[in-house]
Amino acid sequence: MNTERPVVLGYDAVSPLGTVFEDQWSKAAGGHSGIGPLTRFPLRENFPVQVAGEVDDVDVTLYPFLRPREMVHWKSPIFKYGMLVVHRTLKKIGLDITKELSPRIATTFSTAIGGLDAVLDADRTLVQSGQLPKPYVNPNSCINMVGGKVSILTNATGPILTTVTACATGSTSMIIGSLLLQNGMADVAICGAVDFPLVESIVAGFATMNGAYQNSVESLPESPERASRPFSINRRGFIISEGAGCIILSTREFAEAHGLGYALELAGWSMTADAYHSVAPRQDTIVHCIDGAIKHAGISPGDISAINAHATSTKVGDEVEYLALRQIFQDRIPPVSANKSMIGHAMGASSALESIFAMEGMMRDTVLPTINYTPDPDINIDCVPGSVRTLKQEYVLKNAFGFGGANACIIFHRTR
Repeated sequence: MNTERPVVLGYDAVSPLGTVFEDQWSKAAGGHSGIGPLTRFPLRENFPVQVAGEVDDVDVTLYPFLRPREMVHWKSPIFKYGMLVVHRTLKKIGLDITKELSPRIATTFSTAIGGLDAVLDADRTLVQSGQLPKPYVNPNSCINMVGGKVSILTNATGPILTTVTACATGSTSMIIGSLLLQNGMADVAICGAVDFPLVESIVAGFATMNGAYQNSVESLPESPERASRPFSINRRGFIISEGAGCIILSTREFAEAHGLGYALELAGWSMTADAYHSVAPRQDTIVHCIDGAIKHAGISPGDISAINAHATSTKVGDEVEYLALRQIFQDRIPPVSANKSMIGHAMGASSALESIFAMEGMMRDTVLPTINYTPDPDINIDCVPGSVRTLKQEYVLKNAFGFGGANACIIFHRTR
């Protein structure tokens, strides 16, 4: 088994802040929000959710594999945007997957919700008109198909699997990719996640379970940009959003043999199960996950420069994460950045997107702000309110917690 830490060759993303990563970073550093009115479907009267984080369309003419003739059977946007970020990441790092390299390239690029939109549309058509589903409907809804399309696009014929851990999916994709590298099953892992959950019944379901932000009948309407407010005393639930993020990892030996630059590595990671509740978090198992990642990295809590939080803006979720951090770091919790304040909650893609923002911040000696913050006296935390902070970061902790009690924590390390 190779005990060397996997290195990060590159990454790319689309989010509610834009479809070009440099633009997304600029907006995030400026404290801008990507949240706006929900427009993905016509809103029924008194529909409980009216704001969302939507991703703009991309110019598919720039990418032959995304043109309508090629994508006609792949209706769910997870395929278009998933393949886009993978393609662009490979181009950025200059990796051409040749026939010789192909068997050693793994794919763990994943999704949590998948192409449910396609099968829901087909179901409505069947009920309303009796028309049978098109042959492509079931492949669209097959949860591992996004990884399949990525492998077809890139000609990666190494191990392939889909790591579904709800909102922790992006993080577990990187962890499983790292394990494949360390166990000698691959030299490169195409990791990351995509989700486009702004589908009427899915959005409504998040509202009825009191997870998603809803309009209040007791107060005046507020701007969508103000709706996502992690760690704030007036937080009222997460903003459902869309996005895709790709992170490509490799062994150090492969990177150096092929002249591929790197400055970041996955120094440690941990996964735990709450074994407690379908959606409510459990403090002690989260503490165990954070502690396990730190120990796996061979460092102490005092070595962590900053934290990229899960921080969904729910009452109990933010509080439990804070209490877990306090148990680990005592009264010396490092600066905590909550990216969902700007991009909302992209479900399975959220931890991939946030990991990318965290890594870019490490490269730029910058911690992104948490916007819309109003202090909560029960959460004594420095969440970098208002504006960016200049800070050199050698080690950064990324937290991700998913429904079903799936916890995943990663320690990123800047090596150069």
